[in-house]
Amino acid sequence: MTPDTPLAAVDVPGRPCSMAATLQVVGEKWALLAVRELLYGNHRFDRIARNTGAPRDRLTARLRALEEAGVVERRPYSERPPRYEYHLTEAGRDLVPLAHALRAWGDRWLVPEPPVTFTHAPQGHEEHPFDPAFVCRTCGQEARRGELHAEVHARGWSVEGPVDL
Repeated sequence: MTPDTPLAAVDVPGRPCSMAATLQVVGEKWALLAVRELLYGNHRFDRIARNTGAPRDRLTARLRALEEAGVVERRPYSERPPRYEYHLTEAGRDLVPLAHALRAWGDRWLVPEPPVTFTHAPQGHEEHPFDPAFVCRTCGQEARRGELHAEVHARGWSVEGPVDL
């Protein structure tokens, strides 16, 4: 699987939209919190359940759905009894910017003090607080509000909504 190969066709009602398709896979609270725990390095079910506060049956269902969608994979760590760890696939690891964006938004708008902070320590540079930005890979500049313009490619749709063909 590569970033150029879709994981699976996800059918969504309304406007054809990659955001809607993404939310079909990871848009439920327990799914995103499970991804958060995997990003933190917690791979075993008991830790994921404890740290998310998810009901065990719901978490089991979400992890199975994430596995079916190609976001996580199970790896055995015990044969007797059979036990598995959960790990992010390449597609799951590509959710890192989304997780940091959600965290940064919550830090700014929802909590009086960030419960978790991150530092950035690029090789050859001093460690500093991590402040994520939305950057264009082509020009290297931060993309700011008002600088992006939508071009709709979905047949029968415009930015305003459905169009007559």
